[in-house]
Amino acid sequence: MKIVTIIGARPQIIKAAGLSRAIKNNFSDKIEEIIVHTGQHYDQNMSEVFFEELGIPKPNINLNVGSGKHGEQTAKMISGIEDILINEQPDAIVLYGDTNSTLAGAVAASKIHVPIVHIEAGLRSYNKQMPEEINRIMCDHASTLLFSPTKAGVENLVKEGFKLDNIAPFNSDQPGVFHCGDIMYDNSLYFSELSDKKSSVLQDNKIKAGGYVLSTIHRNDNTDQPERLSGIFEAILELIDVYGLDFVLPLHPRTEKQMKVNLSETLQKRIEEEVRLKLIPPVSFLDMIALEKNSKIVVTDSGGVQKEAFFFQKPCVILRPETEWVELVACGAAKIVGWHKEQIIDAFNGYMNTEQIDFPPLFGDGEAGKFMCEKMLESLG
Repeated sequence: MKIVTIIGARPQIIKAAGLSRAIKNNFSDKIEEIIVHTGQHYDQNMSEVFFEELGIPKPNINLNVGSGKHGEQTAKMISGIEDILINEQPDAIVLYGDTNSTLAGAVAASKIHVPIVHIEAGLRSYNKQMPEEINRIMCDHASTLLFSPTKAGVENLVKEGFKLDNIAPFNSDQPGVFHCGDIMYDNSLYFSELSDKKSSVLQDNKIKAGGYVLSTIHRNDNTDQPERLSGIFEAILELIDVYGLDFVLPLHPRTEKQMKVNLSETLQKRIEEEVRLKLIPPVSFLDMIALEKNSKIVVTDSGGVQKEAFFFQKPCVILRPETEWVELVACGAAKIVGWHKEQIIDAFNGYMNTEQIDFPPLFGDGEAGKFMCEKMLESLG
């Protein structure tokens, strides 16, 4: 069986590591994988370093699309991916998540009838103002195999008309829907021990294990609106004063740029002078795991970091008005607060004053990659 795997952004590279590892360890004589990097994220720290660190094959092909307007970027990727599919004639294309690379792969493959395998199918924020929501819906509805990491994801697909009793051979009209567990849980288990040996991010930044809060801010809904970005940083500064904890914030390039534009000079000065607010460059995946594992609480607008906080049993304050990972909120391990200063502080206070938080086994057994390979071979091989 030959598959073409499309990656383009940091989370997809990490997820692809899990599937590539499952192929290498269990199916190397049965599955040939061709990795295509669209170049959607092209910064060294945000992309290439992950191939080296995670031990996954370098891309067979790089489209080098780079940044640009949504339509322009997606159009370039559609054209490039279509050419690759025509040349390679794969049995399936594998797409991850909800980026423009995902959408481009879905459009290109569906036009020339290459079966689509969507990993992380069924996730919904129910906010179509988010480009990611449109991308994931369109990809799901063009797919032949849909692998959902959670039961809630499967339920979302059923609500949209997908049937769970279709049988192979599957196609885009009668797709196969599977609850498989989360490929990122596979990765977190696998790389957790490695991060203990290889990551020096705590020592390098003089951070004490258990004595800091990890925060990430990157969504344009937060970074590009002065009121929202200001509310988040004002809350962080106040929490630092109240609890005396360090806040560690690996700074996304867009966030760094927009802080200079959208924060008042007074607030920027307060941030610069606060020694307990540690703004550090983007970190590698192993460093991120180390930061998550050793933090006290996580404050983030990242879907991936929300889950990883849960994997390592850290309470999470979600800087968004909604989340695709509704299970985290339902069990009390995460709280949705948006960007409002008072709500951020209230949620944080709640976790600081709570002794017991439940982290039920929501994301499978760490064998999602193997399960997906088996189903692809059964259904499309």
